Amino acid sequence: MDTIHPIDDAHRQLALSLAEQGVEYALAGYIDVNGRSKSKAVPIAHLPELLAGHERYTPRGLGGLGAMNAAEDECVAFPDATSLVVLPWDRRVAWMSADLYFGGREPFALCPRSILKRQLAEAANAGFDCVIGVECEVYMVRADAVGPVGYLHPLTPSGSLKPTPAYDIEVSLDSLSLLDEMVRTLDQAGFEVFSFDAEGGDGQYEFDFHHRSALDMADKLTFFRLAAKQIAKRHGLVTTFMPKPYTEAWGSGAHYNMSLSDLETGANLFRDPDDARGRGWSKTAYGFVAGILKHAAALSAICAPTVNSYKRLTERLTDGTNSWAPVWATYGDNNRSCLLRLPRNRPCVENRGVDSAANPYLASAFLFAAGLEGVLAQLDPGDPVDDLTYDWSPRGGSGARLPRTLLEAVDAFEADPLVTAVFPRQFIDEYVAMKRAEWDEFHGHVTEWERTKYFDMF
Repeated sequence: MDTIHPIDDAHRQLALSLAEQGVEYALAGYIDVNGRSKSKAVPIAHLPELLAGHERYTPRGLGGLGAMNAAEDECVAFPDATSLVVLPWDRRVAWMSADLYFGGREPFALCPRSILKRQLAEAANAGFDCVIGVECEVYMVRADAVGPVGYLHPLTPSGSLKPTPAYDIEVSLDSLSLLDEMVRTLDQAGFEVFSFDAEGGDGQYEFDFHHRSALDMADKLTFFRLAAKQIAKRHGLVTTFMPKPYTEAWGSGAHYNMSLSDLETGANLFRDPDDARGRGWSKTAYGFVAGILKHAAALSAICAPTVNSYKRLTERLTDGTNSWAPVWATYGDNNRSCLLRLPRNRPCVENRGVDSAANPYLASAFLFAAGLEGVLAQLDPGDPVDDLTYDWSPRGGSGARLPRTLLEAVDAFEADPLVTAVFPRQFIDEYVAMKRAEWDEFHGHVTEWERTKYFDMF
């Protein structure tokens, strides 16, 4: 079989070792724009050829990005052997993250993992390691309740507590068969889970695990999506990463807790006891905040990537309670109503605007690029916002309003000059076209709300 690189004897030994453990198949999961892992399945005896670049794909158009072209060259998937995980729920299968190379020669412009790796190389050249922890919120609900109408029903009746089942011990205990299998699965895959709980929505849960370098975290989040869907099916449930699955629901965020470390020493660079503002943060942290705020509108197109995402980014839920989601591009000292929060219990910048639909490679690449621009340019974000922003008027406050729709965000994305430094031109053109088409498709539909509001009004 033709391969791009010579076969490595160490990979032959790896294949033999995995076969002795009962592994029968290997997957080299490249990532589409929606964050789904794609791969052919390869018998484990052919793992060395897979790692040497044997498997080819025609990936354009998968996940909705780009138009298929039957005449162009194929892409080759190069797996990262350091990301290999034997699936805890089916130990016949080993999974790895992979990069796509066009014709086997250069990173494919539409490969999200390659985009992140390029940005991390830029950070390393400046002496930084990009570190991230993500709070994963997800709905896991009864499969027979999902459809075009109706309510998504939780695993247990106690999940319907009002106004919210968040942190409720009984809800967690009633769901423990599901949650226990999820935690065991994640820990067997090296996640180091340190907490989980019932979240604010009916059938919504949060899983938190140890922070790590950005590429490793993006690989872990891709595996998390796969695991959450597979484990849910074993319990007669479905998993959705839709940011707001129904009108009355709490949104599913994916708060990104980001920091920069010294590449040589590993020391976190976001704390400084001599902070002139008296809050304990370094100029590096403030510069990072300023960079993200500067590009907040464009970042929304990647961090809140769907029409539905903007149903989450509102001041309040339908019952009038605070949504706990940001609507203004502001930062605060432990202020959870802001886009960016400087938490008092950990040395990081928490971005509360990222939602569960965000592609972790693309979101990480753009966020760290924006933050690093602020650090290197020594930008200052001004003083943090201490008051709650939910009641600000359109002219109030000191920050800009975040985009209200996907169309606003995409327009900002296309106009932001930083975008061309982070993403290949081909990716930009294809992504903008894809998201505008998504908006047009949504905007062309007449909704039940419109009929209720307008049918007899005139």
